[in-house]
Amino acid sequence: MSEEQKKQESTKSNLSRREFIAAAGVAATALVVTPILTLPPKSAPEAQHGGGKHKWGMLIDMNTCIGCNYCTYACQAVNDLPGEMLYNIVTTETTQNGDEFFLSRPCMHCEDPPCVHVCPVEATYVRDDGIVTMDYDLCIGCRYCEVACPYEARVFNWNDYVGASAAVVPQFGTPEVDPRPRGVMEKCTFCQHRIDPGLERGLVPGIDAAATPACVVACPTGARVFGDLNDAESPISLALESCKTPIRLREDLSTAPKVYYIPPKATQVEEV
Repeated sequence: MSEEQKKQESTKSNLSRREFIAAAGVAATALVVTPILTLPPKSAPEAQHGGGKHKWGMLIDMNTCIGCNYCTYACQAVNDLPGEMLYNIVTTETTQNGDEFFLSRPCMHCEDPPCVHVCPVEATYVRDDGIVTMDYDLCIGCRYCEVACPYEARVFNWNDYVGASAAVVPQFGTPEVDPRPRGVMEKCTFCQHRIDPGLERGLVPGIDAAATPACVVACPTGARVFGDLNDAESPISLALESCKTPIRLREDLSTAPKVYYIPPKATQVEEV
């Protein structure tokens, strides 16, 4: 074998740390699903379980949503996501009466998130304001969080940075966050990059657009409401108070999502 061939073979065998662990994680998924889902919660600092001054939440009215996907496009634009990566998914569903409605599904930002419990390096964690977020420098791409999440809210970054497509930029916004490296898990963060500097400038998330998640701002029908669940006067607290039958997805799992829904009218209980 020539020296050049030896170099090529050596290069092929030198997988990066993330690529190796990601590949191993995918291969072992079938073997580890059961223990992953039954692992006991990790002990963690109090700050990783919320309990701060703010607790951010979202309310989505499925009667008002028209399935335009503006929320998805705005999310892709500001988070600099290529077309195949979606933090927010809109699907068409059907009530028991056969009526169609649209279900828009971001990360639920659970009070007790399974994704946090299974992360072996604590790359995913809960901020003191309840936002479930990522430390991309710690993520090893094992994808355990993707398996554990019952809402399919996790997205794996398979490719080197390519940026958001021209189909969403600049029509629905421009990139507001740094590119992530190949081989990490990604997710909706309630646009924490807007919330944090917004609060520093005295803005109110859920009221001031510059401090509010892009999906909420982009919605043309006002189907999304955002705000501080700890503030009785916030937009979301007032909306939940006036809503007769708010629901949360998969409440049977005791994840306690901070994303609420107003269900389609056909499924709501009529007053006696």
